[in-house]
Amino acid sequence: MGRDLTALFDPRSVAVVGASDDPAKYGHAVAAQALRAPDRRPVHLVNRRGGTVLGRTAATSLTAVGEPVDLVVISVPGAGFEAAVDEALACGAKAVVAITAGFAEAGPAGLARQRAVAARVRAAGAVLVGPNCLGIADNTTELYLASDRFAPGGVALLSQSGNLALELQLRAEPHGLGFSRFVSLGNQADVTLVDLVEDCSRHEATSAIAVYAEDFGDGRAFAAAAAAAGKPVVLLTAGRGTASARSAQSHTGALTTSADVVAAACRDAGVELVRTPREMTVVLAGLTGPTRPAGPAGPAGPGAGVRTRGRRTAVFTDGGGHGAIAADAAEDAGLEVPELGGPTQDRLRTVLWEQSSVANPVDLAGMGEQRPLSYADTVGALLDADEVDAVLMTGYFGGYAASEGGLGGGPAGGSVLAEGETRAAKEIVAHLASAAGKPLVVQSMYPGSPSCRVLAEAGVPVFAATEDAARALAAMTGRPRPVDATRVAPLPRPAPPLSDPGYHGVRALLDAAGVPFPAAREITDEAGLLAAAAEFDGPYVLKALHLLHKSDAGGVALRLADRDALLAAYREMHARLGAPAYSVEAMADLTDGIELIVGVNQDPRFGPVALVGLGGVLTESLRDVAFALAPVPARRAETLLRSLRSAALLDGVRGRPAVDVGAAAAVVERITTVAAAHPEIAELEVNPLLVRPDGALALDARAVLR
Repeated sequence: MGRDLTALFDPRSVAVVGASDDPAKYGHAVAAQALRAPDRRPVHLVNRRGGTVLGRTAATSLTAVGEPVDLVVISVPGAGFEAAVDEALACGAKAVVAITAGFAEAGPAGLARQRAVAARVRAAGAVLVGPNCLGIADNTTELYLASDRFAPGGVALLSQSGNLALELQLRAEPHGLGFSRFVSLGNQADVTLVDLVEDCSRHEATSAIAVYAEDFGDGRAFAAAAAAAGKPVVLLTAGRGTASARSAQSHTGALTTSADVVAAACRDAGVELVRTPREMTVVLAGLTGPTRPAGPAGPAGPGAGVRTRGRRTAVFTDGGGHGAIAADAAEDAGLEVPELGGPTQDRLRTVLWEQSSVANPVDLAGMGEQRPLSYADTVGALLDADEVDAVLMTGYFGGYAASEGGLGGGPAGGSVLAEGETRAAKEIVAHLASAAGKPLVVQSMYPGSPSCRVLAEAGVPVFAATEDAARALAAMTGRPRPVDATRVAPLPRPAPPLSDPGYHGVRALLDAAGVPFPAAREITDEAGLLAAAAEFDGPYVLKALHLLHKSDAGGVALRLADRDALLAAYREMHARLGAPAYSVEAMADLTDGIELIVGVNQDPRFGPVALVGLGGVLTESLRDVAFALAPVPARRAETLLRSLRSAALLDGVRGRPAVDVGAAAAVVERITTVAAAHPEIAELEVNPLLVRPDGALALDARAVLR
């Protein structure tokens, strides 16, 4: 059930330690906010000098309050922080909100102080938000302990940046979005992002969870909590650069960046990953309206689960230019804009005039100016079509009512057109009521017009920018994910540490897990080489061991037809490289095969992260790879393989037969499960994994220990 945060969000009483009359001090802002609801619960102001603060008598200490206090906000200089925490716990506090800074963010000494304080709080059975935070607020319980007001609504905002939170609030207002809760995460010394996501997922008044985080702490636990939330989680994060790949020692490490890991975790957990505050607001506007489609967790509306409706989108406009731009934007957002089938086109022709386009985009071609209700008729026909999952209406709608209302609309159509457009908006809303949860999003040149307000007030997201409308619709429809990817796979129990990280030791580890390899023997001299060659027939492969990238160093010889060719290759290679050991292997049949790479990289935040892609010696140049949190179930692995740019090769091209993708996916599951069970392995890689029409065979493997 997660941690009990009742005392944090609905305390019986509150005290602000460091309350001040000085507007320059944070204790002044928090105290002023706390007094907004004096009748909800007792609010005590504490200032060591006593006197009055904000017209109320201030206690000189928490002890002087004379009664237990459930939640204590501490905004005092760093030197007095520990003493303030100890006094709060002694006075019975069950929750502490620590505004005071100068801890982990200040260096090792500050981190040690922070850990000691957190340990004392936990030992007392209390919870701590911060330190170095900007407070919390809960509109549902009238708890106001942050410096700014947050309009009430259904979004829980969990942020590591105060200013970003303020920007999100400003951007949310035009869309009618408000906030159930706000929590400034601070240093997460005790209460973590994971704790808060879990608690907000249980909070009935929260319909979506918005997160700005730079430090995930336990990223895998965050992904698991988000996957289990049963309501949308939208993430804005920073630092998605390539620095994490600089010290990588394998292809897998060099191909895996921070951005890849975060994106993979979000996709696996069903989190909407956004890049800017504007995009976050757009996505929230789409996800929190009553027309949001249902998922398997329950009915449509706030709190519905993973969104699984299809992405076949009908673009509808009253101008060809808007339709073409919107179609491009929809496809850029990952939506599909297919040509409509004959029956749907025939139905549209019954409500439109001859010059209208009905293929997709659907274009009224001026009919809206003659008959505004044609907007509603067309939307209704599109929502009724089985081949349409969602509708994006774009362009001039709203202009007639805007002109009538003096909002700068286009050619005035008079009150008749304005009234007709508003009536059309009401009919569109009526159509949505019977549309089985199919979403409609609107882009309008006049989003503030009366007719657009009718739509917005009914929960239809309305945007001024085409790309915003397309992004919101993409979030509302959800990206299709296999059933076994609707949650984050748990880590297996740790296995005994790998004792031999050498080439044959790694092969043995994977072989024991069912990963198939060609026959191979490790040798150190010519006698051993000839003995190995006698154990299996050629052609042979010779590899120099203890080289990180054997091919780059000329340490691999292929297609050695017989023992004489093998011996000659050994003598040449040993003279050039002087490797301490070599591997003699049976040459695999490469006919009709495709080389893949399968690797797992241990991320410090998200744990084992898997990579699959086009492999071989050109893997880093091609960079055709996909990522997921490991271990990766076989069904999920097949989905990843088919998401590659080169996926068409798997099914056969130019007369080549299809390869056994199922066999490859099964091997991916085994490799990623082994890696997930061995946290001491920083990077585990099979490259290439040869996939043929008759199965899959691992041709090379390596491991890098932490």
